Amino acid sequence: METSFVNSPSLSCRYVSLRKNSGMNTVRVRFAPSPTGPLHIGGVRTALYNYLFARKHKGTMILRIEDTDQSRYVSGAEEYIMESLEWCGIHIDEGVREGGPHAPYRQSERKEIYQQYALELIEKGQAYYAFDTPEELENLRKQAESGHKPFVYNFETRLSLNNSLTRSITETENLIKSGQPYVIRFKIPEHSEVVMQDIVRGTVVVKTETLDDKVLFKSDGLPTYHLANIVDDHLMQISHVIRGEEWLPSLPLHVLLYDAFAWQPPVFAHLPLLLKPDGNGKLSKRDGDRLGFPVFPLRWVDPTSNDVSSGYRESGYFPDAFINMLAFLGWNPGTEQELFTLEELIEVFALERVNKSGAKFDPDKTRWFNHQYLQKKSPEELSALFTEELANKGKIRSYY
Repeated sequence: METSFVNSPSLSCRYVSLRKNSGMNTVRVRFAPSPTGPLHIGGVRTALYNYLFARKHKGTMILRIEDTDQSRYVSGAEEYIMESLEWCGIHIDEGVREGGPHAPYRQSERKEIYQQYALELIEKGQAYYAFDTPEELENLRKQAESGHKPFVYNFETRLSLNNSLTRSITETENLIKSGQPYVIRFKIPEHSEVVMQDIVRGTVVVKTETLDDKVLFKSDGLPTYHLANIVDDHLMQISHVIRGEEWLPSLPLHVLLYDAFAWQPPVFAHLPLLLKPDGNGKLSKRDGDRLGFPVFPLRWVDPTSNDVSSGYRESGYFPDAFINMLAFLGWNPGTEQELFTLEELIEVFALERVNKSGAKFDPDKTRWFNHQYLQKKSPEELSALFTEELANKGKIRSYY
């Protein structure tokens, strides 16, 4: 993949993200969840597609915990993520537990690294300090709303706001030395467009006039997702970023950041959303509660409210049936075959066969998959599973 400038007759510059050589010499992918609660089955599907792609191309699967937003951190969520992947048979090569050459794999332990790169962008003139208080920004939003316009922190407003672009170097340094809170914002290029290639979406074009100067480094000394994920993907030598569709709006900023650092971007693939059974909106826990099916792989007990959410494991689903079902939510093999072992999925999986449109979740089809796997079990296997289940419920003493 290469990021470069191409002349455009109507715009000052054109940022292009293209993959010139798609050879799979070294495939390195990552699943990077935030420990903000139980892992949704949409997240499991993202992990699964990364895993299938890595194994097919003899690559490396990395688990990175993105916990820079400490205000949303939920106790036990990180352990839940790891246990869920283990139950699904998704094996991690590098990660918090496994270690690896790019440790640490928990972002809260890497904050000094991010600060270094944020300062590099400032030195290059591609980022700046912003001293605007939350109250000042809220007032600006209200003023804009009164005029029926949204407030956007960008090239049209940045030179009238409280930042290092409107202050001298001495004034800026004095504010920082005095302890004045600040953030570091990325300076989005003016009058440009970003042209991106995505394996699932094809060509995506966005004009920079529609983008705002995103915060890269927060006043609490931690990076935002945008900076941390770009830096980590580069340092961890990630070759392919396979993630959910909800991150597609962030892709132009990420491509611009790669260009600012003069780094080679990875190949991108944005997966379709998992939809409610009726197709109207994103699948949520409320849908599962309302219609009587789990949306989490394992049972989850909320550490604050003690509310209990059921999981597929505790509901009697086999992990291989669960994985087989998830694989078909947004992907198809191009044949009539529906039942695949994990090894068979690895052999036939291709990102090019991932659909653009959202995938409707079908609880009945999920039960069908589990029934097919139940029928394949031998009497001895079923007896062992039944005995283990009774033991877990305290009905009998287990000898296994």
